[in-house]
Amino acid sequence: MDALFIFMVIILVASILQTSTGFGFSIMATPFLLYLFRPQEAIQINIILSLIISIALMWKIRSEVDFQLFKRFTLGSLFGIPLGIVIFLIMNLSIFKLSVSCLLLFLTLLLIVKFKIKATPFRDYIIGGLSGVLTTSIGMPGPPLLLYFTGTATKKEKLRATTLAFYLFIYFVSLLTQITFAGTSKLIWESSLFVIPVVILGLLLGNYLFTLFTEKIFRITTYILLCSSGLYLLLDSIIDLF
Repeated sequence: MDALFIFMVIILVASILQTSTGFGFSIMATPFLLYLFRPQEAIQINIILSLIISIALMWKIRSEVDFQLFKRFTLGSLFGIPLGIVIFLIMNLSIFKLSVSCLLLFLTLLLIVKFKIKATPFRDYIIGGLSGVLTTSIGMPGPPLLLYFTGTATKKEKLRATTLAFYLFIYFVSLLTQITFAGTSKLIWESSLFVIPVVILGLLLGNYLFTLFTEKIFRITTYILLCSSGLYLLLDSIIDLF
């Protein structure tokens, strides 16, 4: 019962963040789902629920999507997806968790020091490729997108819409890739279906919070989210290693 309650809380908070920020679900959910599930299960549950959220939100915010940017991200990701599944199949659990934690903490540091970067078509393709690698390997396409959008000072409306549109594509392709090369299980699908009502509640709360978020609150929420997830996973991976 305790594990079930923790699972539902993780999904609720992650759904609220995904809806209100456009990137929170995988960054929040994956580190904590690894506490409850094996990597394959955690990643596939994350992908399935993220796909459901993207489908639910996309119709409402489709007019805010930057389709040129979306196209470049999508094409770039096609090169990253195969590499990501190879990494997933050969990486051990402790190294896996340590890698994710270091990635999150490094990203947080770059954001805090106000890392800046100029957007170019070539960099759009590179970011899409990195997101493809991270989606099939750890179920987290968000970190490269978040860093890129923040570094280019993208408005929160465009960030949320374009990110969700890209997620709709990348999660669908990644789920098919995961199932093809790593398989799936009854537990993954039963767990995902069980928390759909929780996801719906998170969507409603997240949409309300989005209207209240200023750019400053949006930025601070990003820092707290990334840092807390990264530190939790770092401590957990150190315990596993030693």
